[in-house]
Amino acid sequence: TQRDPNVNMLRATMATFSAGLGGANAITVLPHTLALGLPDPFARRVARNTQLVLLEESNLAKVSDPAAGSGGIETLTQQLSEAAWSLFQEIEKAGGIFASLEQNLIQRKVAATRAAREINIARRKDILTGASEFPNLHEADIAVLDARPVVLPSYGEAKYKFDPLPPMRLAASFEALRDKSDDKLKKSGARPKIFLANLGTAADFTARATFAKSFFETGGIEAIDTQGFADAAALAAAFKASGAAAACLCSSDKVYAEHATTAAEALRAAGASHIYLAGRPGEQEAALRTAGVGDFIFAGGDALAMLQDAWKRMG
Repeated sequence: TQRDPNVNMLRATMATFSAGLGGANAITVLPHTLALGLPDPFARRVARNTQLVLLEESNLAKVSDPAAGSGGIETLTQQLSEAAWSLFQEIEKAGGIFASLEQNLIQRKVAATRAAREINIARRKDILTGASEFPNLHEADIAVLDARPVVLPSYGEAKYKFDPLPPMRLAASFEALRDKSDDKLKKSGARPKIFLANLGTAADFTARATFAKSFFETGGIEAIDTQGFADAAALAAAFKASGAAAACLCSSDKVYAEHATTAAEALRAAGASHIYLAGRPGEQEAALRTAGVGDFIFAGGDALAMLQDAWKRMG
């Protein structure tokens, strides 16, 4: 990921550890800032030392078969081997690797896997720490070397022609929203904001307010946290003072049942351009929408689509 890139050190460590235990003959660890540009000496040193520490201090190379006797690992290995062998046979039936590429056999399979992964990323079922979950809008800039990409020369007509397999990063869609937020901050001095309309006591709203803050800030929309409100007039006044254009109601189902519609009406009257509610609407959906709630955010929903729509609403 480009965002919170220090987490890439942990990803590289887990990948190197797994490759070592899996019996890889050679491992090349990529620097943690590679998605941002040409890595500097520090990033290259960390990448090099990642495998050296695991090799020399964790002694990964001194255990011949670390998973021997582990039923779970051996079952997964067997399943992986059978699936891979089936794919090899399919490629051979198509006439080999180049024929399979020319027929787009491999590209179609890769595209299907990519599409499934992108859906899971968009719905935050697969978490990318720092990008799609636990964002930090105030993270420091990371140093990379100033270098321009090199254009490779053409070597004439290709013998085989087929659709390419374009490189991609799963975090790119969320990072694009963060980039828009950074650009807006540079140009106007402020990010787009959303007011967290917390209802009741801290015990009532903390869980969903924490979820909502992470949800919106993964898209570069700064969440303005608040104390709990019991009075609709005080809530409306706080919203007006915040300077935010939109609001998100956060509390427990019990408090929603008693106060959500009144709070939504107060926020709408105070000028909220759009009102969200953290949680599933359940039987209250019709009443909440009538009161002014436009969307509901919850675990498993399409977070990426919701955030892209929020940007459109906020201009």
